[in-house]
Amino acid sequence: MGFLVDSQRDGGGDGGYGMFGCCVRTLVRRKQVDSVHTKPERSHQKLAKNLTIPHLVAIGVGSTIGAGVYILVGTVAREHSGPALALSFLIAGIASAFSAFCYAELASRCPSAGSAYHYSYICVGEGVAWLIGWALILEYTIGGSAVARGISPNLAMLFGSADSLPFFMARQQIPGLGIIVDPCAAILVLIVTGLLCVGIKESTIAQAIVTTANVLAMLFVIIAGSYLGFKTGWSGYELPTGYFPFGVNGMLAGSATVFFAFIGFDAVASTAEEVKNPQRDLPLGIGTALSICCALYMLVSIVIVGLVPYYEMDPDTPISSAFASHGMHWASYVITIGAVTALCSTLMGSILPQPRILMAMARDGLLPPFFSDVNKTTQVPVKSTIVTGIVAAALAFFMDVSALAGMVSVGTLLAFTMVAISVLILRYVPPDEVPVPSTLQSSIDSVSLQFSQSSLSISGKSLVDDVGTLRETEPLLAKKGGAVSYPLIKQVQDILNEENRRTVAGWTIMFTCIGVFVLTYAASDLSLPRLLQLTLCGIGGALLLCGLIVLTSINQDEARHNFGHAGGFMCPFVPLLPIACILINVYLLINLG
Repeated sequence: MGFLVDSQRDGGGDGGYGMFGCCVRTLVRRKQVDSVHTKPERSHQKLAKNLTIPHLVAIGVGSTIGAGVYILVGTVAREHSGPALALSFLIAGIASAFSAFCYAELASRCPSAGSAYHYSYICVGEGVAWLIGWALILEYTIGGSAVARGISPNLAMLFGSADSLPFFMARQQIPGLGIIVDPCAAILVLIVTGLLCVGIKESTIAQAIVTTANVLAMLFVIIAGSYLGFKTGWSGYELPTGYFPFGVNGMLAGSATVFFAFIGFDAVASTAEEVKNPQRDLPLGIGTALSICCALYMLVSIVIVGLVPYYEMDPDTPISSAFASHGMHWASYVITIGAVTALCSTLMGSILPQPRILMAMARDGLLPPFFSDVNKTTQVPVKSTIVTGIVAAALAFFMDVSALAGMVSVGTLLAFTMVAISVLILRYVPPDEVPVPSTLQSSIDSVSLQFSQSSLSISGKSLVDDVGTLRETEPLLAKKGGAVSYPLIKQVQDILNEENRRTVAGWTIMFTCIGVFVLTYAASDLSLPRLLQLTLCGIGGALLLCGLIVLTSINQDEARHNFGHAGGFMCPFVPLLPIACILINVYLLINLG
C-alpha cells in the first residue's frame, strides 16, 4: 500500500508544530490509487472475480427497492404530491442519477473494495475516509437490523394475523425489562450471513431470485392496476384540484422524501473488486439498476394514484387498499409476498457491503488484520462477514432500531457528498503528483533516449561541452529540423502555471463546498432573522456561483487520464453535475429529522 503526503515537499520537518503537525499530516495523507501501472500487492489475498452485469443489476435493484415503496406512495401522495407523484419520483431519480454518475466514474477507475471509503482515502485523506468508513458501517448495520425486524410482521400477515407465526419465531416480550425480542429477524440475518459466506456468485444468484419475485409483484400491481384503471376510468385523475393540488413546491417536497427510495445502488460499488470487467460492467450495472428502479417506481405510482383519489389513500397500506376498493381483496397476498421479498433482498444488500468495507479498512491499517482475511476456498472475507452478521443479528433480536433508522440516511448522504467531491478532486487536482506537464515529459523522454543510444563519451569533457554539442546536433526539447515550439524557459513557465492552476482549483473546490453548506443551512434554518438569512444565502450563493465559474473556466488536470484504470466511464458535465450533486445531498442532509 502506498501513500501520498502533500506536505512531503516541505522537507519532512514538523515546521515547529511537533506532534500536532504529525497528526495533521496523518489525517490528510492519501492512499496511492491502484492502477495498471502499479504492481499488485502479494500480501493481500484477492476476492473472486465472478460478477457480471446481470449480477450487478440484481444487487442494485435488490438493494434499492425495499418494502418502503409499498407504503411510501400513500404517504407522499396524501401529504405532498397528489396525482403528480410520478413526477416526484422522476425528479428524485434524476437527482440520484447525479450521484450514480459520480459513483460510476470512481468505481470504474478505482475498482477496489470499500466504495466511498476507498475513494475518500485516495482523493481527500485518511481522516475523512475513516469517518466515511464508520458512517457506512453504521448505515448498513442499523439499516440491515431495521429491515430484518420488519420482515416478521409481513410474514405473519401471510399466515392470517400478527400472531400466526410459530412460537420460536414470534416476537416475545421479556418480563421486567420491557424488551421485545424478535427471533425471526435474528434467524433471517444469520441465514443471509451464511449465504454470503458461501461465495459472492452464489449469494448474488440467491438475491437475484428474491429480487425477481419482488419485481414480479410490482409488475402485477402495474398490469392489474392498469386493467382496473381503464375499466373504471382512472377516477384518481378526475379531480377538481387538478394535477398539482399542493403546487410545484409540494411536488418538490415529495421528491425530497422519495429520494431515499433510490438509496442502495452504492452497494454495487462495494463489489467492484469482484467484477470481471469493472471498467465496462460497473457503470452499466449502476445505470441499469437505477433506471429499472425509477421506471418501476413511476409506473406503480401512476397506477395507484389513478385508482384511488390521493386524499382517500390508506397511508399504511395504500396499494392493498386501492385494490380492495375495487373488490380485489386477494391481491393483498401478492403485495405482501412482494413486500417480504423486497425486505429480504434489501437485507442481503445491507449485509453484503459491510465485510468489504471492514476488509478495506483493515488492509489500510485502520482496523486489525483479522478483518482483511479472505477465505481461500470461497474467496470472500468470511471472518468479517461472520462478525457483521453476529452484530446485526444481535441488534435485530434485542433492539427496536426503527428510531435510529434516520442514521442510515446520514451515512448515505455523507458518502454521496464525498464521492461527488472526489470526482472534482480527480478532475482538477488528482492525487498522483505529476512534476511536469505531459508535453515537457515527452520531450525529456526523447532527449533521454538519445543519450542512451548515443556513444558520446564524457571523459575529459565538461558537462557544459556535452550539452553544447547536443545543442549543435539536436535542438533541446524540440524535434530535429522543426521550430522550437516549447523553449526551455517557456516549459519552466508552464510548470509554474500548472502549479498555480492546481492551487487555484484546490481552493476553489474548498470554497465551493463552504458556499454549498452556508447556502443550504441558511435556506433551511427558518429560525434565523430574515436579514441574516438573506445575507448568508447571498454569501453562500456567491461562493457557489463563483466556484462554478472558476472551475468551468480553468482546464482540468491532464493527469486525470492516468488516474487509476483508464478507459472507464467519465462523468459528464463536470464541474456542474458534481456540484449539483453536492448541493442536493447537503440540503437533504441538513433537513433530516
